[in-house]
Amino acid sequence: MKRYVIVLLVIICFFSVTACNNQYSKEESKQSEAVADSSSRPAEKAEIATENNIQTDRVVSNEANTDKKQTNHNQNRMVIYTGNLSIHVKNFDDIVALVQDELAHTTGYIVDSQSYTNEGNTSREGTITVRIPQDKFNRFIESVESGSTKVIDRSISGQDVTEEYVDLESRLKSKQVVEKRLLEFMEKAEKTEDLLKISTDLATVQEEIEQLKGRMTYLNHQVALATVTIHVKEEKVKIPTIESDHLNTWEKTKERFMESINFILKIGSGLIIFIVGGLPVLLIITVLTIAIYLFTKKKRNNRNLSSPSKNDDEDNLHN
Repeated sequence: MKRYVIVLLVIICFFSVTACNNQYSKEESKQSEAVADSSSRPAEKAEIATENNIQTDRVVSNEANTDKKQTNHNQNRMVIYTGNLSIHVKNFDDIVALVQDELAHTTGYIVDSQSYTNEGNTSREGTITVRIPQDKFNRFIESVESGSTKVIDRSISGQDVTEEYVDLESRLKSKQVVEKRLLEFMEKAEKTEDLLKISTDLATVQEEIEQLKGRMTYLNHQVALATVTIHVKEEKVKIPTIESDHLNTWEKTKERFMESINFILKIGSGLIIFIVGGLPVLLIITVLTIAIYLFTKKKRNNRNLSSPSKNDDEDNLHN
């Protein structure tokens, strides 16, 4: 009986060891298959990474569009203001001093200043172009108008650049995300060809980023400072005075006398030039005139001589 029990225990132990070995071999085969799959499919990993990048782009684009919509609703409007004034003043220098004083209190500055005097008139005209902080824009125009005698024309225009600025912000965020990703790819690149291609793309993206930033800076500057152009005309009443110091009677008399002498000399000079220059023609005309005169005189004498003889014959016939 004891022998049968021992044999039964040995058989049970044998089957237990066999089952454990089979389980261990199955686990090893699964692990080897997993390793084989992971080493035999790098292309699939690259595709998955690409899909993840595309999904990231879409998420960034959606976030940018969301930010754009929120900004359109919440951000203050960005408007570039431009003003034009045409005024009359008593003194041109006074209005220039007034403009400079206002600019000194508002951190503005003069962009261009021109002035000129009309011919035959002592009044001055000119143009002054200034840049003024937007919050001081209306106050500056009112101050200039109060310093004038008459406002001829006033025009104010505004250019809304809010939509353009929001679009620039959205494009800048997208370009910065691409720049960051290209920098990461450059760190992981091992081939020279890949490194050169990434460097070229990175330079292009960074150039576009600088252009976007430059445009945004320009718009910020234009919005912060308004432009005002002032056309100024000076109105002065000229009172005539007795100019006894500038009569110069004796000098003007001598001048008129010399003008008369010169006139006579010019006429005499013209006659001499006409006679001497036309002498050949005058000689021919004189000769022809004398010849015609002599011929006419001779013919008249012959007619007079023949007339008495005819009268004598008639008298004889009557007798």
